[in-house]
Amino acid sequence: MPLGPLEVILILVVVILLFGVGRIGKIGGELGKSIREFRKGLEGEDEKKAAAPSQPPADSNAGKPAA
Repeated sequence: MPLGPLEVILILVVVILLFGVGRIGKIGGELGKSIREFRKGLEGEDEKKAAAPSQPPADSNAGKPAA
């Protein structure tokens, strides 16, 4: 059951009364900042995968004499 415009307005009024206008602004800013950081993290992982050449795993016994 979708929410109508009246229900959305009522919910917003209740939230404003509970938290206050200043706190809602801070929450919105923090939410936006965290979303940006999350996206940067995702882009960083993609860049690392693209920059790293695909090489087979190195043999851990390389350079050691055979027993």
